[in-house]
Amino acid sequence: MIVIKCAKCRAKIFKYLKIGKGRILHCWKERIIEDYSVRGENEIRCQCGNLIGIDERRWIKMKQRSFIYSGTRTKG
Repeated sequence: MIVIKCAKCRAKIFKYLKIGKGRILHCWKERIIEDYSVRGENEIRCQCGNLIGIDERRWIKMKQRSFIYSGTRTKG
């Protein structure tokens, strides 16, 4: 389980179940445990207005350098 936070204000965006190694390029919607984001038409934003990602139906395409994360990844 990792916590994805806004890079600008450090507010929580998601609690996400990360499986495997590597960077976070997109987040699968079924793996999001808790959602604290603000959603527009297809945009995912922080409460401060920072653009975090774009909704692509089954996943959210994450915008690099607009978020940080901490926690442990699950092997798989």
